[in-house]
Amino acid sequence: MNENRRKFLKLTGLAALGAATGKFADVFAKEKLTKISSLNITGKKRTTLVGIDSKKRWAMVIDLKKCLVEEGCTKCIDACHKIHNVPDFENPKDEIKWIWKEPYEQAFLDQENYYQKDNLKDKPVPIFCNHCDNPPCVRVCPTEATWKREDGIVMMDWHRCIGCRYCMAACPYGSRSFNWRDPRPFIKDIDPDFPTRTKGVVEKCTFCDERIAKGQLPACVEACSEKAMVFGDLNDPKSNVRELLKENFSIRRKPELGTNPEIYYLV
Repeated sequence: MNENRRKFLKLTGLAALGAATGKFADVFAKEKLTKISSLNITGKKRTTLVGIDSKKRWAMVIDLKKCLVEEGCTKCIDACHKIHNVPDFENPKDEIKWIWKEPYEQAFLDQENYYQKDNLKDKPVPIFCNHCDNPPCVRVCPTEATWKREDGIVMMDWHRCIGCRYCMAACPYGSRSFNWRDPRPFIKDIDPDFPTRTKGVVEKCTFCDERIAKGQLPACVEACSEKAMVFGDLNDPKSNVRELLKENFSIRRKPELGTNPEIYYLV
């Protein structure tokens, strides 16, 4: 590529960025562009410019006592799936899930206790991507379609995903879903503010990164009427999540694997 072509592409790129309006302009106006790095399967370092605050470390705390107050509640699931255009195939075999529920005993196999509290035994608990500090899914992705930001969010680039499903095999939490069919016909009301996926693509929770960039809480947290979900910055000693973890006993899913999940459950 000659020097004139480089200058032309640079100028047109800057012009396009300057012309950006609406929600995309708002995002970049509020967030400083920061370099982030990740490792792919070969150990090669990937550096990207993303609007994030690298000083933060996002995490979520879920108070199961509050979560189980309203039996059969799916407000967090419904809110998440609606704004993220998650399809409903009405078939467990093809199910796509960003948030779902499993019985406590299955979610926390390492917490086996014959004399389990009655308020937890056989009760469904919310589960989603743990946004691990040491995510095995990132290490195995051959196209760098999944990576971990410096603020802790494990991201997905659905345009890069080739559907190899290595990340699904590597994730010990079953937090990823694969689109065996075109999901678009199975979305009741498509939200134009969030991209839809295609057949042959893996997807999962991204901690509502698009909402965080605008200073909003994740949709699941906002939708929870019992305030059972709390989202905040682990690096801030005065944050709500740090206060909860300091004052209460918490557990994480499969901590013995060394993935360091950033979803904490108060029991």
